Amino acid sequence: MGNSCFGKRRRSDSSYGHGNQPNINSMGGDSAGQTWNHVPGYSNLYSDRPQNGIVMVRGSQMFTCDMNHIWNMSVESLILWTLKEIRRLVDSNQDPPLSIIRLNEIGESESGWVKVVQGMISTIPLDDPLGPAVIALLLDECPLPTVETVEKLYDILKPSSALAEEALQYPAKHRNFTCILGCVAGILAGSKSVELLNEDVLEYLLTLLDPRFAREVILFALVALEKFSQTGENKVTICKTSIHQKLLELEKFRDSHETKFREVGFCAQWCLDNILPLEGRTLTYERLSMEQCNVILNDNDVSEYLKISADGLEARSDALSFESVRSTFCVDEGTWYYEVQVLTDGVMQIGWATKQSKFLNHEGVGIGDDEFSFSYDGCRQLYWYSATSRPHDHPQWKPGDIIGFLIDLEKKEMVFSHNGVAFPPVNDVFQSVSSGFFAAASFMSFQQCRFNFGMTPFKFPPKVPFKKFNDYAFLPPEKKVILPRFKKMTVLSSLSISESSCSICCDTEANTKLVPCHHSGLCMECAMQIEQCPLCRVKIKERVSLIPTNPVTDQGDTG
Repeated sequence: MGNSCFGKRRRSDSSYGHGNQPNINSMGGDSAGQTWNHVPGYSNLYSDRPQNGIVMVRGSQMFTCDMNHIWNMSVESLILWTLKEIRRLVDSNQDPPLSIIRLNEIGESESGWVKVVQGMISTIPLDDPLGPAVIALLLDECPLPTVETVEKLYDILKPSSALAEEALQYPAKHRNFTCILGCVAGILAGSKSVELLNEDVLEYLLTLLDPRFAREVILFALVALEKFSQTGENKVTICKTSIHQKLLELEKFRDSHETKFREVGFCAQWCLDNILPLEGRTLTYERLSMEQCNVILNDNDVSEYLKISADGLEARSDALSFESVRSTFCVDEGTWYYEVQVLTDGVMQIGWATKQSKFLNHEGVGIGDDEFSFSYDGCRQLYWYSATSRPHDHPQWKPGDIIGFLIDLEKKEMVFSHNGVAFPPVNDVFQSVSSGFFAAASFMSFQQCRFNFGMTPFKFPPKVPFKKFNDYAFLPPEKKVILPRFKKMTVLSSLSISESSCSICCDTEANTKLVPCHHSGLCMECAMQIEQCPLCRVKIKERVSLIPTNPVTDQGDTG
């Protein structure tokens, strides 16, 4: 499983003690003061390490780090270790890094939770592509804080418009703090979120929505306000401020050539369309011309928290889960090509998936994590197939890079390219399936990319003959519309769903019985996407069609 470490949730409530922590201004510089580098091929060292120790390097010196040493490491060192080690945590059977276990233990007390949070603020560098995702992971792993605990953090850091001005000098700290605020707002939803969005915090976040500040700071202040706005009372409070004026200004960065500003513009526009609509503003989908666009990301074939742009060609995740999506068009024969521009340099698994491929976002399962899909991960430099990874020789991707995806269904091979440099073909997935491939992608927290299915010229077209999705696909006008979420909810509430409809998709007729539990109420297409009965959680061994004119039995996993 490509990202099971980010999908598993094991928070718990906790009773905290008390402790005093230093102010944000006394945390030293704005980047990590020390760096830990693991030996390349670190996983191969396990067989050689002492039973109670871990082989590590610091600088050029190798030493054995026993359990006592780990338990005595500073919070800052543990966080830096986690940043390095998390790149190598690619197998769902791997134990979490000892640094995470130790940080979780420290975070079990009130003073410890505050200490871990302050450690993240002061330690995580601005340029680490996994920094914000590790913040989200560590907060998710630590016990659930109380409102009182977060307020103690406020007492120490003193968020205000004056504090926000310090982001000009210390952007990393304030990027980290705004990221933490957004994560906490998502974790402590409802009335607790209302208590946490006090006047000072609101002023702090609003002040940061200014192009004077680092793009990363603006971005995560915006995401934090979006998370707070998911609670109705907070939404009303935020709408009484200057938020709409600020969002309209930030929306102008939507088509910026600088990828970080494009992220800001995307989030501002998405917020105006979906979370904080402004009376009198034309929604983005209403002013787009989609006449030439024949393929988009499928808004009806996507996990629940993924953000898709109004033109259906760009996607972003700001959730703690591993969000996935497929395109609206699949290919069965011939040679096809599409491109993706990565706008962030963190973990995404992009490639090809069939309809049988499963999206299990809360379990960290995405594209390349089953036998019906294959993906390319340019952050960790891995290929993924059937939840197993292997390294590739491409350089790590960076924002703005173009990744090419070529599939030849006659030769049964896939070719991936990085900024036009193609690498040897792969054919793993053809062991299980030979047709019905969709363009597809999975996104870790705070990742974003844009797809080109051939409506505009490719940056690095292959040298072999190929077909473009956009030249052969067809979408009726109503299928080209990505409705804002509040509009979609209005449409759904007005629909009359037949009692015979599938209880999952509510679209196709329920025509399938699950064996051995004999529960029904699903269509065959949805039944193929799950491994356990949604009613009783019994493992599915067989799916039996209930259509009398075409009796079909689909054999499931008999193991």
